[in-house]
Amino acid sequence: MGVSSIISSDPKDIVNTEKIIFPGVGHFGKAMSKLKELNLVDTLHEAVLVKRKPILGICLGMELMAKGSQEGNAEGLGWLDAEVVDFNVSDKTKYKIPCIGWNQIHIKKDSLLMNNISDLSEFYFLHSYHLKINNQSDILNETQYDYFYPSAIEKDNIFGVQYHPEKSHEAGAQLLKNFIGL
Repeated sequence: MGVSSIISSDPKDIVNTEKIIFPGVGHFGKAMSKLKELNLVDTLHEAVLVKRKPILGICLGMELMAKGSQEGNAEGLGWLDAEVVDFNVSDKTKYKIPCIGWNQIHIKKDSLLMNNISDLSEFYFLHSYHLKINNQSDILNETQYDYFYPSAIEKDNIFGVQYHPEKSHEAGAQLLKNFIGL
């Protein structure tokens, strides 16, 4: 995308960067333990809450922004008034868990992150949990998988997507370009 980037768990890099992409695939409890082990929780709080650097959480990266999760019964970063819950689908034969594949987003509010992305665009998903969010104004997108759940959030400088833009062709590339341009 023509942007220089680094992959780092060094607190100095995180605090001094312009923007943060917070990816994640894995287990909520183990991820939070690793962030604590690397002394990154306070660093992330400083970068995001104090210095107000834009952050984009992807999948587990977004889920870690919640207060806690059923996965590992662990505390999260607490940036969102939300909990991470497992899917409670009505028909486990029809709605397989994990949710894998392409699905549409329903854009719930205007956002620079969604510039040039149309309502009902398709993104690639791979997850077993989702946010249960208390502040509806933080919801940027919803997606239906038996029922509607938040699939993207925006709260000030904090952005998150349940889906994987890096695997979502043109719409995903546009989302990443939009984040870079913030």
